[in-house]
Amino acid sequence: MANPLWAPPLLYLYAHALTQGRWPDGGWRHLIPGGVQFAWQAVGFALPLTIKNVWADLSLPVTGPVFTLALTISFLVYGLAMVRLLTAYRHALAQQRSDDAQFALRWLNRAMAAASVLAAFWTVYGFWDAIAPLGYRGLMGLYSGLAAIAVYLAVESWRQTRVAYPTLEALTAVAPSTVSTARDWSAQGRAWADTVRREGWAAEPELSLTTLAARLGTNTGYLSRAINEGLGVNFSTFVNHLRSEAVAKRMDQGATASVLTLALEAGFSSKASFNRAFRNRFDQTPQAYRAGAARLPQVSDRE
Repeated sequence: MANPLWAPPLLYLYAHALTQGRWPDGGWRHLIPGGVQFAWQAVGFALPLTIKNVWADLSLPVTGPVFTLALTISFLVYGLAMVRLLTAYRHALAQQRSDDAQFALRWLNRAMAAASVLAAFWTVYGFWDAIAPLGYRGLMGLYSGLAAIAVYLAVESWRQTRVAYPTLEALTAVAPSTVSTARDWSAQGRAWADTVRREGWAAEPELSLTTLAARLGTNTGYLSRAINEGLGVNFSTFVNHLRSEAVAKRMDQGATASVLTLALEAGFSSKASFNRAFRNRFDQTPQAYRAGAARLPQVSDRE
């Protein structure tokens, strides 16, 4: 028995558990529509074959469109809820962690995109099947698509068990405080950037806002404001720009190590995150930079 009404809430509940460290209070309530669908199918399945055919002929024209419409609404509601949740999570990560790329959950975005496409086709096929029954074979494509997404989520979820995701609550617990002290945040941001650059702290892959604030002898509120307002970037971008500059400097000095080696030594956790950060900082790829297309600007021009 296929129970697609469980798919959207389970995907949301998984994302919630991953980013919050737990299911939401009363999370079981999200599974009620799928439970109703399962109960309806179980009743029909348990009937004698002669009665089952009559049951199907009488109920499917009504329940088919109802369940299809419910599935479409479910995908929309839980899809939007996941977008809001993941957006808040990424924002908190970028403000607190320099290694936020490894928690970006891009694989979950791909699963959501695939599920959205499947939902659209499921809606079309669902109403089509209600008007002109397609039968098991006619719906095999949709069942296969749902199975493929389930396998993808299972494999990726298993891979993610090795990653200790910081919870949204923990990230926001050290969120920047509102400070009213009059200060030249741009100058303060540049001064702290020079200190971080000189000490080489950006090379630490797991450098966090809290750790850096302690080393600079300030609090997270002041440091975050100097970075956000003074330099116009979030914490992750701030650190990754310094890392990119360190790699560019090594290239300028004629370093012969591979780009990946230079990136890892600078504090990046992967080549993909390095390539994005480097392009964001210098508007070109590391390979193009190494080829001599540009040179690292002076410090006064970088800030």
